Amino acid sequence: MNRTLLGFIFLMASHSAFSQFRENPLINLENFDKQPVHWGYFLGINQYSFNFDYKQLNDDYKDIQVSKNIGFNVGLIGDLRINDYMNLRLEPGLYYNQRDLYYLGITDDNGYFNEVDGIREVKSTYIHVPLLLKVSTKRLGNIKPYIVGGFSGAINLGSNADSDQGIESGEFRMKKYSYFYEIGFGIDFYLYYFKFSPSIRGVFSLNDEHIPDKAPDSPYTSNLNNMHSRGIFLNFTFE
Repeated sequence: MNRTLLGFIFLMASHSAFSQFRENPLINLENFDKQPVHWGYFLGINQYSFNFDYKQLNDDYKDIQVSKNIGFNVGLIGDLRINDYMNLRLEPGLYYNQRDLYYLGITDDNGYFNEVDGIREVKSTYIHVPLLLKVSTKRLGNIKPYIVGGFSGAINLGSNADSDQGIESGEFRMKKYSYFYEIGFGIDFYLYYFKFSPSIRGVFSLNDEHIPDKAPDSPYTSNLNNMHSRGIFLNFTFE
């Protein structure tokens, strides 16, 4: 993830946090958390990968390498207050990402890695809907740290699950529906007009997402038992 962006976020958060611990800070949005329901939206970036479970690893079947790229997220927030420290949240969003797969076992006639047949792009556009429990600490001036976790479902609009083509023809297929568990943390900053919150979450799929090629001896899928997505979300929420 871009170091300049992370450095900027850290400096912004540190400066804001320091200003909130000064003596007698001005309390912003004092009654904001007393609302039974409130709404918001988020923007962010993501980075997806795959975790592969193989039948065997040897000279004929080598590990699949994943080149991870930065994608973007956008979505809405619905927040239901349970008590002073717990909230139930629904955060439907659109997540776009691309992963590049390197099948190291695909070689040319000279035994070298075949860059034409051995590299496949996996473009994914997810409609991602998590149901999360947010557990916060006591408010400290104008900040409130929290942890968050829950479960989610996603529709992969780029899955190509109904295609008759296999990976060899350039068509990478994944299952259309995926299920995840998520866990992360963040900090609420109570500003003058709204609440701003940067957060980071790890996302882990629960179901096998790969669709094997029809050819039983396919060099792309014949050695795979399972394929699971893994992801990191960095979101900035405005409520």
